[in-house]
Amino acid sequence: MTEASNFASEAAAALAAATGVERHDVALVLGSGWSGAADLIGEEVASVPASDIPGFAGHVVAGHQPTLRSLKTADGRHVLVLGARQHFYQVRDAAKVAHGVRTAAAAGCTQLVLTNGCGSTNPDVGPGSVVLLSDHLNLTGATPLEGATFVDMTQTYSPRLRGIAREVDGDLHDGVYAQFTGPQYETPAEVKMAAILGADLVGMSTALEAIAAREAGMEILGLSLVTNLAAGIGGETLNHQEVIDAGAAAAPRISRLLADVVERMR
Repeated sequence: MTEASNFASEAAAALAAATGVERHDVALVLGSGWSGAADLIGEEVASVPASDIPGFAGHVVAGHQPTLRSLKTADGRHVLVLGARQHFYQVRDAAKVAHGVRTAAAAGCTQLVLTNGCGSTNPDVGPGSVVLLSDHLNLTGATPLEGATFVDMTQTYSPRLRGIAREVDGDLHDGVYAQFTGPQYETPAEVKMAAILGADLVGMSTALEAIAAREAGMEILGLSLVTNLAAGIGGETLNHQEVIDAGAAAAPRISRLLADVVERMR
């Protein structure tokens, strides 16, 4: 096992001890606007401060929650909510970014839902829109993988889980997400470049986590909430408070959507 895998196993053991749940089935990484879904998915078994688990930090970005929550669904599945997302712009270390996902895999999770708030390169897909990820562009110049680890990324985002999401909402947009490093927002020229490369969405998370999840053999669903039109698309300046406000406005609707999708995941 690699050092990262060993560290994830240590964190998973600490999580099991703290929650009293030996094994989890599904993991959720809840980005801006998505946190309310946890209250609709199932009964809370335990809530653990992130700083109590090895490798997790208690400080997070505004709009995120520094806790790990264990939920139990009506049909008996255990859902792990990773509220303490580490962003690449915080740590500049792809292995630290991937630690949450790797811990979830070590805790038994075989399915992962990655969510985020993002900018749209398409003016017809504006704030409040939910986009079902079909693929991504990793523009960070980094990877959580080490050595000759040749992971197939052909179907990173599970066609089966995407089908389940469409059963819940047949009007979901499809999109390709481009992860930049941040923390600065992308320039209009960078947004134009990303669009030329095929990106419908731009943001600062998700792709590095998805790479680690695929290495672990997890089945991934990606959902993005458009919180703003990307730079140069809407003609207005950007600030983080607007992202938080857009997420809050959409929260009840997208939380219900995500809870309904998780209910159907098996």
